[in-house]
Amino acid sequence: QVQLVESGGGLVQAGGSLRLSCAASGNTFSINAMGWFRQASEKERELVATIDSRDIIFHAGSVMGRFTISRDNAKNTLYLQMNSLKPEDTAMYYCAASQRWRTVVESEYDYWGQGTQVTVAS
Repeated sequence: QVQLVESGGGLVQAGGSLRLSCAASGNTFSINAMGWFRQASEKERELVATIDSRDIIFHAGSVMGRFTISRDNAKNTLYLQMNSLKPEDTAMYYCAASQRWRTVVESEYDYWGQGTQVTVAS
């Protein structure tokens, strides 16, 4: 099993920045692709960004140029640097890990964190 714990969420003014972290523990050797997803109130969960086992990155169009996903394998930690935040970025942000080498499909992620809330005030 793999445990994922997110941190770094909070309240920020529009235009501000936050850095989310996701610490992985347990059978981390089974992790390949990792990703960030978010779910706003009364909306479906959506993909934000993924990074695969070769550090190939995908960012959703809505965050491209503002958010950056990265990972530190030595620390078993995934990051999401969020700049130029907008009120529409307000959501619960979830970290996820997959045994697949690369995937952008939510259902192909095997492990999920509990989420960290990001609120952007206008």
